[in-house]
Amino acid sequence: MGSSENRLLVRRYYEEVVSTGSVDRIPEFISPDYTEVHENRRYPLGIEGARQHLLGVRRTYPDLRLEVVRQIAEGDLVASEVIMRGTHRGEWLGIAPTGKSVVVTAVNIDRVAEGLIVEHGGAANLLSPLLEIGAIRVVGPTQAD
Repeated sequence: MGSSENRLLVRRYYEEVVSTGSVDRIPEFISPDYTEVHENRRYPLGIEGARQHLLGVRRTYPDLRLEVVRQIAEGDLVASEVIMRGTHRGEWLGIAPTGKSVVVTAVNIDRVAEGLIVEHGGAANLLSPLLEIGAIRVVGPTQAD
């Protein structure tokens, strides 16, 4: 597969599986050797781990939608700027559901081999949604000070 096909595969996965919760379609996009990479640690999940992860995220944000803003692909790597929108309806990081809408911006890096996503990592702005749901607050002088 070339860069254009890899880009389309990743976009379709985000739009057709992640945004809809269609976990039965994960094998169409995810390799049995699928691994997530976070802070230089590798977590081999495979198809079942990817399925469990998506189910967990959708329990917290049942109306989750992932919008691909733009993508850049080179070789087997696809970088995607994404915006995730959802309503906090399940526990998240030990925080009880608030019913508040959140927006998470992120840059994801996926590696594609033989027509399937084999590796996923990236970075997300979690400060904004934590502020939105009231899990953290800014402490310091007020505007009047």
